[in-house]
Amino acid sequence: MAQAMSATGATAPRTATAKRPKASSVIMRVLFYALVVIIILYTLIPFYWAVRSSFTPSGDLFRTPVQYLPTNPTLEHYKAVFGTGLFRRALVNSAIVAISVTVLSLIVGAFASYALGRFRFRGRTPVLYLVLSMTMFPQIAVLGSLFQLVNSLRLFNKLPALVLTYMIFTLPFTVWTLTNFFRAMPGELEEAAYVDGATPFQTFYKVLLPLAGPGMVTTGLLAFISAWNEFLFALSFTQTPDKRTVNLAIFYFSGSSGNAFEIPWGQIMAATVIVTVPIVVLVLVFQRRIIAGLTAGAVKG
Repeated sequence: MAQAMSATGATAPRTATAKRPKASSVIMRVLFYALVVIIILYTLIPFYWAVRSSFTPSGDLFRTPVQYLPTNPTLEHYKAVFGTGLFRRALVNSAIVAISVTVLSLIVGAFASYALGRFRFRGRTPVLYLVLSMTMFPQIAVLGSLFQLVNSLRLFNKLPALVLTYMIFTLPFTVWTLTNFFRAMPGELEEAAYVDGATPFQTFYKVLLPLAGPGMVTTGLLAFISAWNEFLFALSFTQTPDKRTVNLAIFYFSGSSGNAFEIPWGQIMAATVIVTVPIVVLVLVFQRRIIAGLTAGAVKG
């Protein structure tokens, strides 16, 4: 009995000690959460400052000490932005271009991805890597050749020029992402459709395409964001104010005020918020499908 009690008493402190978290694990957890807080602040503070400046009167924007919340919030900057016809026109132009690029990228990319993901043919792997390599070139590297192409097609200063040039970067990403979706689908789906008398095209758009919904949402949203935020091609291939996209309209706000030497920071911040909010809303609405699309094919089983 004494031996049992002594053995029990000897092991009890060890068990209690083992249950205590190690100091190193606590330090790592604290550092992890500190890093998360730093990343969140680094990401949100610029957008918060844009929102704060958009509601701050022009006379209080550079007042010291800094006011982190506007004492006299106003909507004068938003009224000035929406009162500008060119900015409203730029919003429409950006929407037309971004939606057109997204739809065309999804249509062409879905057909190409179906062929690359479901059919076996010689040269399929080199084609895939060639498509991927198109995303590695910076925009400035292909700007000269694209300018010649746009001029030869007589599309300069027209919205189709932006649609055509934006697809050079949105289409390769769409093809590469959707190819993984179609490749991961079981072959029994196609076999069952063929047994029921479906043609390859019917199998594509009635069976496989609906299952690629998360990938379509992910690539479509990323293509829309890329086209919505593009600046260099819009600056290079448009000339007149009625053809500008919203990013160019914000860029030219510096010359739209009454004083040529005054930069209307309040209007610029208001326009930035107007442009950013739709993207944030789309990401929040489709966040589950975006995560499913980005993680597709990561786990095999």
